[in-house]
Amino acid sequence: MAWLSRPVAGVVRVSGVYTPPERRGRGFAGGCVAHVSQYALSAGATTCTLYTDRANPTSNHIYQAVGYIPVANAAQWRFPLAPRPPSAER
Repeated sequence: MAWLSRPVAGVVRVSGVYTPPERRGRGFAGGCVAHVSQYALSAGATTCTLYTDRANPTSNHIYQAVGYIPVANAAQWRFPLAPRPPSAER
């Protein structure tokens, strides 16, 4: 399965790509991503994007095989909340 976001400035995001474990290795994900990407472009999108785990060689191979190219890396940072000062506690 995969789904598309609504276009914003002509850009559509492919996400939610999933194949059940018992169906993996048969080309379903690649075919699905290729199909929804072509659908979006045929419907007027100018660009399709997706995020992937760069440490996952399987998904990266699939996406590159259907025409996606890596253009940037992203990171997510999470900082713990600072403890509240005693005067703020009630």
